[in-house]
Amino acid sequence: MKYYEVDFTLTPCTEASADVLIAMIADCGFEAFENTPHGVKGWVQQPLFRQDELDTVIAAFPIEGVWISYAVTPAAYENWNAQWEDEGFRPIILDSASEPAECLVCIHDTRHTDIPQARFDIRINPCQAFGTGSHQTTRLILRQLLETDLSGRHVIDAGTGTGILAIMCSMLGAQDVFAYDIDEWSVRNATDNLQLNNIDNVRVCEGDSAVLVQEYDSAAPQADLLIANINRNILLADMPRFASCVKAGGQMLLSGFYSSDAEVLQQKAAELGFRFETSRSESEWTMLLFSKKA
Repeated sequence: MKYYEVDFTLTPCTEASADVLIAMIADCGFEAFENTPHGVKGWVQQPLFRQDELDTVIAAFPIEGVWISYAVTPAAYENWNAQWEDEGFRPIILDSASEPAECLVCIHDTRHTDIPQARFDIRINPCQAFGTGSHQTTRLILRQLLETDLSGRHVIDAGTGTGILAIMCSMLGAQDVFAYDIDEWSVRNATDNLQLNNIDNVRVCEGDSAVLVQEYDSAAPQADLLIANINRNILLADMPRFASCVKAGGQMLLSGFYSSDAEVLQQKAAELGFRFETSRSESEWTMLLFSKKA
């Protein structure tokens, strides 16, 4: 996937103003950040970059007296995660809340062998794709899935990344999973990880939420559960398409956003006929579960 590198200049530049800017542009799809002497550098996938949206965020910057300018250039087309992929990542463990000594889920790459016995053993070799379980939002969804009856259910995994959530759904008994991602690297990586875990009931497609229009008849929604771990703005934009795919009584599980964004997402879901069920939070991140009204 090709990225833009956006170089922000803050005048005056302080640690506090840089932190606030990073938090705000994260909601615009920016995935990586670097502090600089004059401000911040951020990287965003080219198909997700919206200059008008970024300008609106900057205009609403809450710290008075700070002037912000930026320059946009195409980032070098390279595998940013090459070193991490070569070295792998340390195993990520999800313990049982009731039995702390019990390992429910172990997520690991193929390089590490010092892993505990787990009820669900998930092997992931990340390749420029999001979703090893190291991020709070992935863990929040995984824990909710562990408490969800997926037997025989049809699931949609929007923005699948490494495919970790689709893999978890399959292991939990889902009948089939339709997964998609706008990033070609993620589609390739998810496909590889499905094979690595011997999963054969997940189909992966490249594209944005428009693929849902092609795949599903809105007059006859089919999904029992839709999962989306994406940033707030994309969730708000795509939620009408999500709603058209989820059957009455089905569920929608959202994460990828800050706790402060939960209210606006709940309002949007309510407008589209969803009832709020529950939420989970870790640090400043939140997950929301909804059910679709009959």
